[in-house]
Amino acid sequence: MAGHSKWKNIQHRKGAQDAKRGQIFTRLIREITIAARQSPDTSINPRLRAAVDKALDNNMSKDTIQKAINKGAGLDGAAQLIEVVYEGYGPGGVAFIVECATDNKNRTVPEIRHLFTKAGGSLGTTGSVSYLFDEVGTIELESTAQSEELFDLALDLGVRDIEENEDAIVIECEPNDLFAITESLKQKNFKVLNSQKNKIPHNYVPWSLDLAEKITILYDKFDEHDDVQAVFCNFAWNESE
Repeated sequence: MAGHSKWKNIQHRKGAQDAKRGQIFTRLIREITIAARQSPDTSINPRLRAAVDKALDNNMSKDTIQKAINKGAGLDGAAQLIEVVYEGYGPGGVAFIVECATDNKNRTVPEIRHLFTKAGGSLGTTGSVSYLFDEVGTIELESTAQSEELFDLALDLGVRDIEENEDAIVIECEPNDLFAITESLKQKNFKVLNSQKNKIPHNYVPWSLDLAEKITILYDKFDEHDDVQAVFCNFAWNESE
């Protein structure tokens, strides 16, 4: 399984995002709330189980987690969150996918459109850029994991790819297999640092200093928006890409 650099394009931006603890908690709570709509029982709801596990890994209290589950299950009478995905183009024709969780689409749509327009881009229609990406599951493990054992297990589990770098070992899998593979790795005592679905571009818009500055500003504006859960784009964050 050959190594590749596409994970670095994701991690380059997620590093800054993950440094904001308050935003992490907000997004985790929203993910739990949305996942709990299907069922508040983690034993039969793998998406909720994964969200709860991630929240616990980030030291979220069980009380906060339960409140989010109750909200998602409609047990507290609060307005329900819905998932919406916006697609569009930023500066330089860079394609963006912006995943949101909101209780008011009529508020979120114009705000996301404004951010695109202010950056010199435009909000597109559903499907306008998503065809440029593949959805994959990515599992990040401690870089100290035993490689031989991991590769043997990965073959048995049918993962797509494994990349080793200085910071972590990253496994790529089919999105629908993400939870099952993550659980199998945990049962084998591998330390899972992160497990989530990502959108990987087929091709990248080449790096340039001017474009990097513009894309960084737009990306950060999306990242700071209260309703945004995740942002993906096809810009090559590294000059070597």
